[in-house]
Amino acid sequence: MKIVAIGRNYAEHIAELHNEVPEEPVIFFKPDTAVLRNNEPFYYPDYTKDVHYEAELILRISREGKNIDKKFAHKYYDSIGLGIDFTARDLQSKAKAKGLPWALAKGFNGSAPISDFLPLSQFPDLQNINFKLDVNGETKQQGNSKMMLHTFDDIIAYISKFITLKTGDIIFTGTPAGVGPVQIGDRLEGYVEDKKLLDFEVK
Repeated sequence: MKIVAIGRNYAEHIAELHNEVPEEPVIFFKPDTAVLRNNEPFYYPDYTKDVHYEAELILRISREGKNIDKKFAHKYYDSIGLGIDFTARDLQSKAKAKGLPWALAKGFNGSAPISDFLPLSQFPDLQNINFKLDVNGETKQQGNSKMMLHTFDDIIAYISKFITLKTGDIIFTGTPAGVGPVQIGDRLEGYVEDKKLLDFEVK
């Protein structure tokens, strides 16, 4: 299982980090060792002092495919969940300043908490899915899939031009505005529509 993630897919988030709007999806990866399941706690690593939360809708790939035409892309994922793309912002800033990859800033152990997945049948309109993240009971991020610069099907089609997608792969689809730091002791709760899918602590 691999995790393919999309960066800079919400205009307001691009603006808050003072980044340029990309013409094509920005792709990066997280290893399978980044995954946290079942609301396991996130343990703050000692090699960073600035870990940020980034809440994202995530897709689970349900069949193998490459060079997928956009009009068929919906056939390649069967469910949607919620994930946190934890980012070591200080490591990322250092890498970006030198034009180096973000691998360590994005792919460290435990940097990808993910929820259980909900079947697509629960979503009448895939381009109108609300989600949010609360930190210590306060809503920090709110998003809707209609705000995405690249839709789910755009993302599937684009990635598959370069990388074969396989059953069980997970795609992080980008984060809305409102990202910020977490501290030891914080409690994160994530919702898709009215369903609480994430509820874990930072330790």
